[in-house]
Amino acid sequence: MNYKTIIIEDEKRAQILLQNILENHFSTIEIVAIADDLPSGVKAIRKYKPDFVFLDIEMPNFSGLEILDFFDENQVDFSIIFTTAYNHYAIEALKISAIDYLLKPLNKEDIKEAILRFERKNVNQNQASFSSLKSIIHDKKINKIAVPEGNQLHFIRPETIIYIKADNSYSEIYLDNGKKMTVSRSIKNFEDGLKQNNSFCRIHKSYLINTLFVESYNKSNGGWVTLSNQIELPISSEKTTDFLNMIDKISR
Repeated sequence: MNYKTIIIEDEKRAQILLQNILENHFSTIEIVAIADDLPSGVKAIRKYKPDFVFLDIEMPNFSGLEILDFFDENQVDFSIIFTTAYNHYAIEALKISAIDYLLKPLNKEDIKEAILRFERKNVNQNQASFSSLKSIIHDKKINKIAVPEGNQLHFIRPETIIYIKADNSYSEIYLDNGKKMTVSRSIKNFEDGLKQNNSFCRIHKSYLINTLFVESYNKSNGGWVTLSNQIELPISSEKTTDFLNMIDKISR
C-alpha cells in the first residue's frame, strides 16, 4: 500500500533532503505535492487528500501550527508530522499531545518510527490528538498529557504518574490509582515532554520516576529508590547526582 504524502516546507534545502530520504528509503511513500508555505499546503491537502503531511513549524507569514485553524477535528483524516529546527514551548506541547514531531536535521530512522506509529493509529486518534493540541496551544498551559492506548486516547495529569518503565520502543506507565498503561511511545519521548515538570527524573535508562512518590533512598548496591507503591527501582551511577539534586530542591 502506498501512502500519499505532502511536504510543506519553506526552505529549499530541507525540502530536497526530506524528499530524497523518502524517495530513497521508503518505497510505500508517494510524494504527491511539495508546498513552500502553509496556504498552498492547505490547498494541496484539500486537493490530494494525503495520508501524511510533513509540516515545518517555523515558516514566514504562517506558523505550521496554524494549520489547526484551517481544519475541524472531523476533517482530520491524515497524519501530520511536524518538523522544526527549534526546541521551545510548542515542541513540548507536540510531544505530549500524541502528535508526531521530528527535530531537524531529519534522518531516516526517526522518519521510520513516525511512519510505524502512523500505521498503528486510526482516524479517531488523529482527531483526538488534534483536539488536545488545540487546547494546549490556545490555553498556553499544560495540565494533562494525551496518552494513546489501543484505539483510545487517555488524558492524564502528570502528577498521577508514579513512574514510567521503558520496554523497547514502548513504555509502561504506572499511575497512583494502581492502573498500568502500555503505550507505543519511547521513554525518551515522555522524558522530553515532561521536562517542564520539575518532579520527574530519569534515574536509569529504563526508568523515569515522579520524585514526589519517592518514599526512601538506599545507597547500597549502587543505589535504589522505594516508591509509594512499594516498587524498588535501581539508580544508575551516572544518574545519582541528578536525582539527589532534584530531591534536594524539592525538600527545601
